[in-house]
Amino acid sequence: MHEGEISLSNAEFEAIKARIQSYAGIALSDAKRTLVVSRLSKLVRGAGLESFGQYIDLLDHSATAEQKQAFVNALTTNLTRFYREDHHFDHLVEYVGKIVSNPGRSAGRPRLRIWSAGCSTGQEPYTIGMALLARYPQLKSWDFRILATDVDTAVLAQAARGIYASSEANGLSAERLKQLERDEAGQVHIPQPVRQLVAFKPLNLMQNWPFKGPFDAIFCRNVAIYFDRPTQHRLFGRFGEMLVDGGYLYIGHSENIPAGTGGFTLKGKTIYQHFKQAVARAS
Repeated sequence: MHEGEISLSNAEFEAIKARIQSYAGIALSDAKRTLVVSRLSKLVRGAGLESFGQYIDLLDHSATAEQKQAFVNALTTNLTRFYREDHHFDHLVEYVGKIVSNPGRSAGRPRLRIWSAGCSTGQEPYTIGMALLARYPQLKSWDFRILATDVDTAVLAQAARGIYASSEANGLSAERLKQLERDEAGQVHIPQPVRQLVAFKPLNLMQNWPFKGPFDAIFCRNVAIYFDRPTQHRLFGRFGEMLVDGGYLYIGHSENIPAGTGGFTLKGKTIYQHFKQAVARAS
């Protein structure tokens, strides 16, 4: 145990696991015990407490909304980068090309909606915007919006700034580097036309969703992996309800949706298309 860390009993660890699953749907494995001690000891000390037992009592009876949010923030994992799993963005560009060329979608001011659920520090929704504007500049005249949500309010604040360390651009092709801007310190900036497409909002996927959609595509990558199977099943079902008929759901490289689940059909590597009719037939 490192200096400043507080001992955690088995019973206290089980209580922490139960509460983070209740709050945010996250199913912590026993292998996360060291992470729990490391990340939560600071919160226990910061609350003027001496034990995890006291901290659990605080969460249960008198914690403020900010303290509960800090608990969730501490136990979420944020790993992302620009154009991560880039086959998803290649597919999205092709899919949106069909929408752009569809006469039925081009009347008036056509609408396009994409949701990045579990957006972390923002690279995913910004990549969506950059990839689509680079290929279809006419989308600037569309009613085109990207909703970006995360349960961790700290990463959302960072995402909204649209400024990243120079290392975030490592590995990008010359063509993709042109989509980003740099300041004198070498930091990477998201161009204003892309930034204005994205609305960052705090959202716990286990709670009510204060919007109706529908979305043409939803990205929820490397999020469901932290949930148990029943929670995943419910989440994917709710995503299906939010998609347009024939819309796509993009999930993480180690995630999958069982065949026949809620109208989803596997169309590519971790790419699923959703049809309402399939849901109706199954019900």
